[in-house]
Amino acid sequence: MTSLLLLLTASAGAGAATASTGSPAGAVAEAAVADYGTPGPYATAVEVGVVTTLYYPRDIATSDRRHPVIVWGNGTFAFPVVYRDLLLHWASQGFIVAAANTPQSNPGISMRAGIDLLTRRNADQGSPFHDRVDLEHIGASGHSQGGAAAIVVGADPRIDAILPIQPGPLADIDDVHVPALLLAGQKDSIVFPFLVKAFYNDADHIPAIYGELRGADHFTVVGDPGPFAAPTTAWFKAHLMGDQTARAQFFGADCGICTDSGTWSDVRRNGLASR
Repeated sequence: MTSLLLLLTASAGAGAATASTGSPAGAVAEAAVADYGTPGPYATAVEVGVVTTLYYPRDIATSDRRHPVIVWGNGTFAFPVVYRDLLLHWASQGFIVAAANTPQSNPGISMRAGIDLLTRRNADQGSPFHDRVDLEHIGASGHSQGGAAAIVVGADPRIDAILPIQPGPLADIDDVHVPALLLAGQKDSIVFPFLVKAFYNDADHIPAIYGELRGADHFTVVGDPGPFAAPTTAWFKAHLMGDQTARAQFFGADCGICTDSGTWSDVRRNGLASR
């Protein structure tokens, strides 16, 4: 665990952002994005709270739409700043990310608190988030221990889709009743791919997809998320924004990730996800 902490800390770089950060500057309207791995049209901002760090479109107060929510859980000994690039990427695509400020996210308590926080902010007429949060479309994601937490939180009726990244073993996917994209790293020697496949094999009651990223180890998602950026964004665009181009990456006879052997070393879809 100590080596994990050191690796995560080294990869995180500078401390947590407290001011807004451009991505790209001045953009306020969502555009059609074919490459989900490129930054989206929204400039972004970060708010570091006691329990939750928010990553969100900077001009949310004047936005002409409500923005879906992604709740995030960290790996063991990690904090949101470790995954800053990925979380800002999602914010640039129009999502509000509520990241739990805990290095022990497995119970999912702090992730659920992020939903509660945004529910209050959405109702508060004095908040820039007032009436700008799409509480009808919420996803859950996380890495390692936080990936297990995403499965735990996936049992919450407010969640619409989950995306566990290299999830640890302490979760029961039988309690989840929403679509799941379970991501593994081909060269992960901490959460071995067979452990992620075990969740997939047990998820025969929901649309479930197993994706193993070619060459990825346990820390590929840390810092620059690299190959994780595009599929994770597409998954949430499909389920939380109704993006049919993104949906085609995972579902239907011409599933995009199913034929992309350059990115994926193994892709599996159960019967409910093959339609």
